[in-house]
Amino acid sequence: MTFRRTLTMLLALALLLPGAAFADEALSAALTRQMEVNRQRYGIAGQALLVAHNGEVLFCGADGEADVERHERVTADHVFAAYSLSKLFASILIMQLVEQGQVDLDRPASAYVPGLPKTWQAIRMREFLDHTSGVPEYFAQRQDGAASTAMAFPGDLPAVFASLADTPLQFATGTDTRYTQSNFLVLTALLEAHYGKPYAQIADERIVRKLQLGHTWLSPAALPTQGVVRSYVGKDGRLVPEQDIDWPDYAHGHAGLYLTLDDLGRFLKAVTSGELVGKATLRRLWQPRTLANGRRGGFAAGWEYGESGTYRQVGHDGGTRVRVRVLFQGSLDGDVYVFAYLTNGSVRNVWSRVLVGSAMAVVAPKQFPTETLSEALVRYSLQAPVKDDAQAQAGSIRAQHLLNDAELERAINTAGYSVRENLGIDSALRVFELNTVLFPNSPNTWDSLAEAHAAKGDQHKAKALYEKAHRLAGRAKAGEAR
Repeated sequence: MTFRRTLTMLLALALLLPGAAFADEALSAALTRQMEVNRQRYGIAGQALLVAHNGEVLFCGADGEADVERHERVTADHVFAAYSLSKLFASILIMQLVEQGQVDLDRPASAYVPGLPKTWQAIRMREFLDHTSGVPEYFAQRQDGAASTAMAFPGDLPAVFASLADTPLQFATGTDTRYTQSNFLVLTALLEAHYGKPYAQIADERIVRKLQLGHTWLSPAALPTQGVVRSYVGKDGRLVPEQDIDWPDYAHGHAGLYLTLDDLGRFLKAVTSGELVGKATLRRLWQPRTLANGRRGGFAAGWEYGESGTYRQVGHDGGTRVRVRVLFQGSLDGDVYVFAYLTNGSVRNVWSRVLVGSAMAVVAPKQFPTETLSEALVRYSLQAPVKDDAQAQAGSIRAQHLLNDAELERAINTAGYSVRENLGIDSALRVFELNTVLFPNSPNTWDSLAEAHAAKGDQHKAKALYEKAHRLAGRAKAGEAR
């Protein structure tokens, strides 16, 4: 994609998004290159990326193909399936009721929603919103061929809840995080009971029409015949067309959203500016959850929660294809980054968080050291091995990255597993080996390397490495005892 094309799209976005401004030429070029690298590296069909900082659009670009068979080029105006980004609409609608004092997240959902199964009666709203309820999934899934999925759905929400009446919880409420669509069916039922309207009408009135999202649909039924990307999945090293699931109307609080990059940018701008929910409410609800076992939950008010450097981050993915991420430092009044990365599938079914991380590394490498390190490790993992390159890379990492030893070891180990999943075992071995060079006395680095060799089929080498990890663990334990 030429810089002229990128500049044209930025101009169009500046006219549509209040407060949008042009990115500088160097950053635009760097993000355009990164998108091209990602497409070639992971076999992405088509993609679109939006980056904003403090309400100012830094970049808006598209790359690849909307339809691989017809070689239709993707643009920032194409409509993408958003998958589970649909949940962000539902969570914002719930947060509005919380802000208005209409819903108390610490009350049982049964106080607002009639007809819930008996075992769900005491589960609080907060547990449903943050996927810590333990409720089972509500639909059955079966594979019909290589690239299509058939779903069996109950007829309506009362039928859903009735069908789960005798199904036990997956775990004790509040002790674990288990992502299920059933959680958001409860939120959908609450919204419909409160407003006395179907969910799609509520979302249309309170979000879509309020923000003038002219290219957003809550169901594929009303999609235009042109300008919609085709969905793909990677299978046996190639892209295979995939039929999007035809979700029932009651499921649109958790799935079935379609929109353009521009409309997604408008929605995220409205969220972060406090237009839909006040900033004070967002700060209060976007807090990490501590589970009954002392571990941290993965969601905050329905948004995925994490941290990157000194930033908190909230967002959501849509499987391997799409992801949004909002990063802020304690307050939403300054230094707020927004990333929206949309794809229509990839050969390697790359994790969407890897794609967002690569963009973060380009935009603000010092602010986001973990993502910057991860992207550097991906590049290293794909290079042809040469003598002593692990030692040289280890020295470079020590010189450039300010993470402490525990953070650095953990970040490299996590990157190794990400590379293994997205780029294969041989590339991952280089990352795990690098970690043993940096941290030769850590049992965990050798254990991860052993596991990788075992996965490759080299059981003899894996056995030796496992033994080394056990010896180091024993020494560490003995040292603690002294």
